[in-house]
Amino acid sequence: MNAAATTTTLLLTLSLFLFLSLPTPSLSAERCNPNDKKVLLEIKQSFGNPYLLASWVSTNDCCDWYQVECDPTTNRIISLTIFAGNLSRQIPAAVGNLPYLQTLVFRKLSNLTGTIPSAIAKLTHLMMVRLSYTNLTGPVPTFFAQLKNLTFLDLSFNDLTGSIPPELGQLTNLDAIHLDRNKLTGLIPEWIFTGVVPDIYLSHNQLTGPIPKSFGYYNYTTLDFSRNMLSGDLSFMFGSNKTVQIVDFSQNMFGFNLSNVVFPASLTSLDLNHNKIFGSLPEELTPLDFQYLNVSYNRLCGKIPVGGKLQSFDATSYFHNQCLCGAPLPAC
Repeated sequence: MNAAATTTTLLLTLSLFLFLSLPTPSLSAERCNPNDKKVLLEIKQSFGNPYLLASWVSTNDCCDWYQVECDPTTNRIISLTIFAGNLSRQIPAAVGNLPYLQTLVFRKLSNLTGTIPSAIAKLTHLMMVRLSYTNLTGPVPTFFAQLKNLTFLDLSFNDLTGSIPPELGQLTNLDAIHLDRNKLTGLIPEWIFTGVVPDIYLSHNQLTGPIPKSFGYYNYTTLDFSRNMLSGDLSFMFGSNKTVQIVDFSQNMFGFNLSNVVFPASLTSLDLNHNKIFGSLPEELTPLDFQYLNVSYNRLCGKIPVGGKLQSFDATSYFHNQCLCGAPLPAC
């Protein structure tokens, strides 16, 4: 072997030796923040180590666990979504120790009990809270008003009691609020919205009294106040300048003259059944592109206006009124 070949062989051998001597990079470096991981394991333990959280194993990267999501840049836990499973006990206060959480969901967990923990108030980055279809009890907490980044608040299908906190009107970024299907009582508060005007769902509660006049100042997309014990005049909620699309005020005790109410062109669904509304159906209903209409079980009189979508609904949309007549009801 000549000198050049010998030198080349020595260099290759040395390079191989150096390469093999280098520390092997880890192919499974853990992304999960250790503090977040510790908190999640505390939450799992608080729930009694349920099967629903079986993937939460300390030897695995918590960014790979089910029901959680890490921020792709910081790797901090930003989402905790526990949904549809056998999970009992109360929401642990440890939830409040995930400081970068943006989404918090406990949903369709019928054995979840207790009150909504005040520790949630520490989660100032929260944008979405969905605590629904559980057996949570107690009041609607006022501390939600402190979470200024909230865009969606859903506390529906629970056993919450007490009145609706007026402080919730301070949530200037809220797109929708669901308090329906609870046991809430008292008056609807005067909510003064200074930012986004949210869609509001208050149905299936035990709310009483009139709708505050302040609600008439705003434009909504959806309002559902059905199945309460609300009363008074609703006419101020409508008008040609409004943009509401879906309205359900059914099964209450509202009483007012419908004859001269001006409905917005945006309206596609109107449900006023089972109230004490009187007068006649205005002709201005005929140009509207209704997908749903129900004014049954009221005290309306006169002929149903002809035109538009009004005759496309069957008699059940109009029956059980005082003297309403014309198609699809019998002729006047």
